[in-house]
Amino acid sequence: DIVLISFYGVTIIQGVPMQEKKGFSLNGYAIFVVLLATIAALINFIVEQIIAQQPNFWFFVPLLIIIFIAPGFFMVQPNQGKVMTFFGSYVGTVKANGLRWTIPFFVRKTISLRIRNFESNQMKVNDNHGNPIEIATVVVWSVEDTAEAVFEVDDYVSFVNIQSESALRNMAISYPYDQHDGDEIALRSHPQEVSEALKIEIQERLEKAGVKVHEARISHLAYAPEIANAMLQRQQASAIIAARSKIVDGAVGMVEMALSQLSEKGIVELDEERKAAMVSNLLVVLCGDQNTQPVVNAGSLY
Repeated sequence: DIVLISFYGVTIIQGVPMQEKKGFSLNGYAIFVVLLATIAALINFIVEQIIAQQPNFWFFVPLLIIIFIAPGFFMVQPNQGKVMTFFGSYVGTVKANGLRWTIPFFVRKTISLRIRNFESNQMKVNDNHGNPIEIATVVVWSVEDTAEAVFEVDDYVSFVNIQSESALRNMAISYPYDQHDGDEIALRSHPQEVSEALKIEIQERLEKAGVKVHEARISHLAYAPEIANAMLQRQQASAIIAARSKIVDGAVGMVEMALSQLSEKGIVELDEERKAAMVSNLLVVLCGDQNTQPVVNAGSLY
C-alpha cells in the first residue's frame, strides 16, 4: 500500500521502491541573517523590559523561533549529498553546496559522491578451459542514487567489494586465458573486450545499490604457480612452431624462385634428381638452426 504523509509542504511516500529525490532546503546564509535579526530583536526586547521594569512574557516568541531555526543549519561539501529522513521515512537528498537550512526534525546523513577505486584481491579461479589462473581487477565507481545506496543495501561499500569480486570470478570462467582459435576472445589477447564485459556485469550487480561503474579493468593476470612452468613451455612451443612455419614458407618461396630463375636464364640445366638434391640443400641452409658449413669439391685425382 502507498501512504502519503505531508509535513511542512514535504510529501513523504511510503510503500514504493526507494528512488532519489530532491530534499527540502533553503539558502543557509539568508536564514542565518534572519536568525541574527531575531537574536537582535530578542536582546532589544529584553533590554526594554529591564529598563521599563515591566515583565512581559512575549519575549518567549522570538526565543522559540531561535531555538527552532538554530538546529536546522548544515553544510554540504562539494561532491557530497545529505540524505534526510523524518521519523524513519526518506524525505529527500540535498546536493546543493554550501550552507543550507532545513527543518530541524529531519535527520541528515552524509553520503560521498566522489569517484572511488576498488582493487580486488588476487583470486585463483579456473578459466573457460579449466586451467587454474590468478586474476584481480580495479573498479572505478561512484554513488549515483543516494537513496538506493543508503536504504536498499546494508553497507554499499562492502556491497561493491563483494559483488565486484563475484562478477570477476564469473567473468573469468567465461573466457580462456590464451587464444587458441582465430576469432576466440581470450583474457590475455583481448583486454578491451574483456574489460567492457566485466564493467557491464559489475554494473548489473550494483544497479540496486545506486552505484555507477565508470571503469573496470584487469590489474593482474597469470597462470597459477602449479601450472605456470608447463604453460610457459606450451607458449614457447607455440611460438617456435609459428616461427618455423614462417621460416618454411619463406624457404619454399626462395627455392621456387631460385629454380625458376635458373631455368629462365638458362644458367644450368638440371634433371629431376639434381633438382631434388638442390632443393634439399637449400632447405637445409635456409631452415637450419645453425650456420651451415659448406663442403667444397676440389675435383678428383683420377
